[in-house]
Amino acid sequence: MRKKVLATILTFIMIAQGAGCGGPAHSNEANQNPRGEEGFVASEEVLNASEIAIAPEEEEKFDTSQADISEHVVITYLTIGDRPEGKAAERLRETITSLNEILGDKLNAELSIDFVPWDNFLVNYNEKVLLADGSVDLVGASTDWLDGWSCVKKGAFLPLSEGMLKKYAPKTYETVPQEHWDMCKYNDKIYFIPEDNYTQWTNHGFIYRLDFAREAGLDEGVTSWEDLTEYFSYVKANHPELKYIWDADGSRYNDLTQGWITSHSDYVAIDGLGSEKLWCGTMDDPYTIRVPVMEDTDMFVEYATLMKKWDSMGVWPSNVMTNTDTDNRQEYRKGLVAVEQHHSQTFANLCSDNEENLIYKDNPDAESGFFYFGQENGNIVSATITHGAMAISAGSKNPERALMVYDMLRNDEECYRLICYGIEGISYIINEEGLRVKPEGFNPETDSIYDMTNFWWGRNDDLEIRDAETNWDTVDELYTLYEKKKYDYPYGQFVPDETELETKIQKCNDIYGNYMKQISFGKYNGTAESVIEEMQKELALEGIDDVTAAIQEQIDALYK
Repeated sequence: MRKKVLATILTFIMIAQGAGCGGPAHSNEANQNPRGEEGFVASEEVLNASEIAIAPEEEEKFDTSQADISEHVVITYLTIGDRPEGKAAERLRETITSLNEILGDKLNAELSIDFVPWDNFLVNYNEKVLLADGSVDLVGASTDWLDGWSCVKKGAFLPLSEGMLKKYAPKTYETVPQEHWDMCKYNDKIYFIPEDNYTQWTNHGFIYRLDFAREAGLDEGVTSWEDLTEYFSYVKANHPELKYIWDADGSRYNDLTQGWITSHSDYVAIDGLGSEKLWCGTMDDPYTIRVPVMEDTDMFVEYATLMKKWDSMGVWPSNVMTNTDTDNRQEYRKGLVAVEQHHSQTFANLCSDNEENLIYKDNPDAESGFFYFGQENGNIVSATITHGAMAISAGSKNPERALMVYDMLRNDEECYRLICYGIEGISYIINEEGLRVKPEGFNPETDSIYDMTNFWWGRNDDLEIRDAETNWDTVDELYTLYEKKKYDYPYGQFVPDETELETKIQKCNDIYGNYMKQISFGKYNGTAESVIEEMQKELALEGIDDVTAAIQEQIDALYK
């Protein structure tokens, strides 16, 4: 009787979970979990309790109507980020211990986090994921900034049947529309769970000092590249207290290049064909494939000319190509530079009066604006829904339980708050307006769990708690504008077959990247015309036209 009652109670808990569940650093301590991987696991006391809990005489406490959870398992979650150290590691361990108490009670499971450090992250991520050796279960994935589709084709991820998703991740399956599941398929099999219920904009642009722009006579702020040049010129002449206009490190050349193309054309770049985004369609004709650098010489000559001008103006350090020991974002927070180049999510943080942004405390007149690429011509493309996604490693020993854990992280309010925000009262509190605020004594270096767990693969607007320090009036106004102007990314189901083209695609990307690094910071030799012509000749010799023709065939087969 006792067994039946406990099973009934836990069945109710599982049903309630499904129906009612509704924003970097290294560890010095190598914590070994029961499968032998490094990661953050529960304390020794919790582990001992888990061992007791799975003893045969106690198995009746677990609901096995949906899945066999009689065996205690550790689910390892792989994310991008530096492993926390010191007090930050301790805080994360406390948080994961609290989370694992819930996962242990409901699923007889616990979560461990494995990290791929930011340094050379893509290479190291691919090596780790492609091993599929059972060391990880849940894998943070993306089809645009991580090689999601490539990993699928190489067998790194487990195909997920609809029956499997319905049974082991019921709430997630129910809330993701069928058309979104279709966008996660390769060869008619689902490989990703999309982060499709979270509002984010990752389109790039320049965050700048709006108060400086108004001083320069730009009353409406910076709204074009011409305005940006005028702004730079004014700041250079009138604000000698700054360290630099932009303390660039030379690595953001591709964002600059793509920003110029976006602002001066209706091109829409195709993800998955290399980081340089050489191949595009247009907003009016997305499925006719073009290569801007080979077709729009004048646009690139104008860009190269402007970048040479910016270089001579001193927009960035003279050693920009080797300037690696810098953190421009932190310098912007302190009022030491005049711009930061990144995306809209970063602007949402930098325009807000939070503890990190000393600029507003030191100067009450300071204000930030955002010049987003495509502002002049309305070329605003929303990110694919698999910009952030979760996959199950093909080597996972417990894929069903991994799905159950993910379903709770994404949809259970208590679990969601722990994985995203930490322990209430320590990492955050909720004020009378229902907004998230920092507790007294909060230290962003050690207490910001969001910046440690890096759970960018299952965020959920239904469970988000808005940060009280964010300038929501400005952010909401910008995001509302984006929603009105946005063009949906048209290639979400295009998985390029690079089998016979991989070498040429890589070579073309390498040629283009090597030239654009120099062009984007005005460090090329000769004239703008000559350097663009030289690049085009090298790309032609490498067979870029053959690659374009092959991509066109694949696009035609899928969309026409």
